[in-house]
Amino acid sequence: MIGKLLGNRYEIIEKIGGGGMAIVYKGKDTYLNRIVTIKILRPEFTSDEDFIRRFRREAQAVASLSHPNIVNIHDVGQEDGIHYLVMEYVRGDNLKEIINKNGRLSPDEAIRFAVQVCDALEHAHQHNIVHRDVKPHNILVTEEGRAKLTDFGIAMEASAATITRTDTIMGSVHYLSPEQARGEIATPRSDIYAVGILLYEMLTGSKPYSGDTPIAVALKHIQETPRPIREVNPEVPRELAAVVMRAIEKNPENRYQSAGELARHLEMALDDGQATVVLPAGELAQRIKPEPGGKITGKSGPPKVKSPAKTWTWVAVVVLLAGLLSGGLYGFYNLYMNVPEIKVPSVVGKSFEEARDQLEALGLQVDKKEQFSKEAEGMVIAQDIGPGDPAVKPPRTITLTVSKGPESIVVPALYGLTRAEAEQKLIEAGLLLGQVTEDYSTEMDEGKVFAQNPAPEAKVTKDSKVDITLSLGPEHKTVKVPDLTGKTLDEARQILGDLNLSLNEANPAWDYKAGYLHGQIIGQEPAPGTEVEEGSTVNVVLNNGPGPVERQATVKIEDEIPNDGLAHNVEIVVTDAEGRKVQYANTHVWGDKINKKITYVGQGIVEVFIDGKKIMEGQLK
Repeated sequence: MIGKLLGNRYEIIEKIGGGGMAIVYKGKDTYLNRIVTIKILRPEFTSDEDFIRRFRREAQAVASLSHPNIVNIHDVGQEDGIHYLVMEYVRGDNLKEIINKNGRLSPDEAIRFAVQVCDALEHAHQHNIVHRDVKPHNILVTEEGRAKLTDFGIAMEASAATITRTDTIMGSVHYLSPEQARGEIATPRSDIYAVGILLYEMLTGSKPYSGDTPIAVALKHIQETPRPIREVNPEVPRELAAVVMRAIEKNPENRYQSAGELARHLEMALDDGQATVVLPAGELAQRIKPEPGGKITGKSGPPKVKSPAKTWTWVAVVVLLAGLLSGGLYGFYNLYMNVPEIKVPSVVGKSFEEARDQLEALGLQVDKKEQFSKEAEGMVIAQDIGPGDPAVKPPRTITLTVSKGPESIVVPALYGLTRAEAEQKLIEAGLLLGQVTEDYSTEMDEGKVFAQNPAPEAKVTKDSKVDITLSLGPEHKTVKVPDLTGKTLDEARQILGDLNLSLNEANPAWDYKAGYLHGQIIGQEPAPGTEVEEGSTVNVVLNNGPGPVERQATVKIEDEIPNDGLAHNVEIVVTDAEGRKVQYANTHVWGDKINKKITYVGQGIVEVFIDGKKIMEGQLK
């Protein structure tokens, strides 16, 4: 496969992996000069319609999605029995390799990857697509640390093959939800269960269930409860451990109800639980209301003599209020005033989604405006603050100008116009005159436009060129008269008709010429090779003799068949006055002796072919 060019576009460079259903290669898109991933269905499955449907389903599933945490599908094709997908190439490792290298991940890292996977799943679930095979092998991590979900090959399909088919698929059983293990229909909560198992593995370095067979592991998903995470890794915060255990509840109703909800709880899980207490301002004012003369009183009732204990209580309240106020001011200063300035990176040339994610990750806000441009739709073409401007403090708003794509112009109709008229009409439409050619036309006067490209009503970008063809008027074409010698009237009629010539069949002449069959053409007028105008008539002379007699000959074939233990196709072909025909065709092996009688009319030629290769030729007299 290395070096093969698929679809006259995608060159296979090297093999980078494979699974139970497909082999994955690194490739190059020779049109766009970019590196891509090429996923090819294994040869043993190309005749299995079920696998082909599953393979195509992956392209269909991902094609309907557009998300920065999902690997994009660029193209899908089939060539010479090869079914392939062309996908975005992700530089980096898959999450399984990262877990294997590190043993286990820190809570911060695990949450960051899991939240990105949840974002991808939330987008897929909103498009009614259930992944069904979420596992670390199917999560690619870029060099910048972005997680990308891939391999939607069994999306929307429930099949027991996920448990038992191959060793590669067998790995999926470790992340299989209890309802899938029972053969029930998977739902978005099944994907949430898989993310919970994934979190358990990232935080502990091991899977919650293991067994000698896939069935044994599947049964544990249904029947057993995994060892608590904090027993395996005491460094995992209690709140995070609780989120994971809820995500892997046996009953789907007890899990998080969406991937988005799971992501939100993960982001809050590292909080130590000591949230800031905010007292309603109205209630606080009612509780501490100054009386005339500066005394403090309650909400209602006559003034009361305060005991020392109550006095100290109010002192504590005042101190608390002062602390809250100073703390609030300190927090406001740190949150909004004491923020370090940052240089805004350039995001020009990136998609709006990618640019927005990059800027928001720095604490910046993003505004969007759109305009037509030559750049592809959705690409950032300008930003109001960039690396060449002074540093800013988050949450400064950065305005991005996003391309709406090239402005479309409807091509006007130019038929029947002169060259000058056509050029003026194009200029008025915001277009340019392109290539001007001339050709013959029976439908348009000389000097007028009778063809254009692009066609009228087509949509093109501003300043695009439109090619026109001007009429030279009708053409008086001539053709060469073909040689009809030896042809029948039917054959001659077909040959002449293809050249827009006609055959005079009403009164053909008859004569005799040896070597030709009765009724074959032995003469013609005009002679072969003569230049005549289309529509001319050709007269012919037919042979009235009985023609040559039929003869026989014997063809012997010995020691010509290869000695390789294989059967080979043997053909004997005769060309005589009646034409060319196969008189013998069969398969033989080495050592066979072939003695075959053939018949021919007049003179002829005999040819012998083995597997389509001519090995013998002889003259028949």
